[in-house]
Amino acid sequence: MQYPLIFDGHNDLLTRLMQAGGVGAIDTLLQSSDGAIDMPGAEAGGFGGGFFAIWVPSEIDASANTAAMQGDDGYDMPLLPEVPMEPARRVVETQMAILTALEEHGLVRVCRNVNELRDTLGSSAMAAICHMEGAEAIGTDMSGLGDLYARGLRSLGPVWSRPTRFGHGVPFRYPSGPDIGPGLTEAGQRLVTECDRLGIMLDLSHLNEAGFWEVARLSHRPLVATHSAAHAVCPHARNLTDAQLDAIAETDGMVGLAFACAFLRPDGKMRPDVVPDTILRHLDHLITRLGEDRVGFGSDFDGALVPYWLDNIAHLTRLRRALKDHGYDDALMEKLCHRNWFRVLEKSWA
Repeated sequence: MQYPLIFDGHNDLLTRLMQAGGVGAIDTLLQSSDGAIDMPGAEAGGFGGGFFAIWVPSEIDASANTAAMQGDDGYDMPLLPEVPMEPARRVVETQMAILTALEEHGLVRVCRNVNELRDTLGSSAMAAICHMEGAEAIGTDMSGLGDLYARGLRSLGPVWSRPTRFGHGVPFRYPSGPDIGPGLTEAGQRLVTECDRLGIMLDLSHLNEAGFWEVARLSHRPLVATHSAAHAVCPHARNLTDAQLDAIAETDGMVGLAFACAFLRPDGKMRPDVVPDTILRHLDHLITRLGEDRVGFGSDFDGALVPYWLDNIAHLTRLRRALKDHGYDDALMEKLCHRNWFRVLEKSWA
């Protein structure tokens, strides 16, 4: 086991398992797999758990998008329409069932407070926060939100990148800033208020800039982006500007650095030949703007193309080595790996 253990801000394992056959695919995690997350990798790489995202996919031509994002002239990926509520609810129920089955198999423990996270980190099970990426399964009257909270939901991104009845996200566009169109709708504003009341952390990663500032105005909780990167290093629409980072710092919030190659590379390309120095540039910038207590990791494992040397959680040892070689001391390493997440969640769920 590697120390300090890493608690990660975002993964898409539940979507991967759903697409591989659902609950029946869980046994594949017991051995090394083609995906980023499996149990041998967790042991070898010191992966203690993280935010397990429930996500409703759109029908997209992935190969065409990949080709466009590897070109030389920038890109602007078209966003498909909102997924209707009933199909979205079916996907949410499917992925909730997978998360429940993972817990029944002893592979994760779904944690509802920070004490449970601390107790689980380092055990035989991965510590899991139930996160939902996009609110299309929730009614504009907030129907369904209370039930999801009772079942363990503790983190919610109001939108994924496509526009919905709750607001507008950022497209996959390079080069671009995040100031793209309107932000939250009236329903989105009510969603922010209700999440604050319940103690569901709001994730700003896919919101456009207008939505970001509306959450900053409406919410009394720390501002958090679970899987984003620094716009100053990579001018991608999905990345956070210095003004946004300063606002996050003012609320004592948090950013988890995404490992998605297109958000890391200064050229915005979705190619895996990303050297460790590129990740370190983002971390240095985030720490400079936010302070060392407000930065962690938000890999996007199993949901994005990540650097070739980080394609399985077993390889997180390589990340720690790069951080140490860069001069990060033991105290900062522990903060980045898990302490900062626990700190901000304690404030967000209080």
